[in-house]
Amino acid sequence: MNLTMLILISYLVIVNIIGYIKMGVDKKRAIRGAFRISEASLFFTAIIGGSLGSILGMKHFHHKTRHWYFKYGMPAILLVQIILFVFCKKVC
Repeated sequence: MNLTMLILISYLVIVNIIGYIKMGVDKKRAIRGAFRISEASLFFTAIIGGSLGSILGMKHFHHKTRHWYFKYGMPAILLVQIILFVFCKKVC
């Protein structure tokens, strides 16, 4: 495994952990009625590579599962990322 691949995998692991944690933190804040993490921030984390962690966080914490744009948007982001990864793997 070369250094570039190691850096990419490390980045994806970290950003997915962050996505998962953000869902949990936002759920706790929602329960307490505290200041929330913005939906834009949650989506941004997914778009920059944390979609799988965000989806797992949604499922585990039962958070944002009734919002259609999260229910379908997060998997759509993940699907696009998988397609881009496969395309780049073929081209690069």
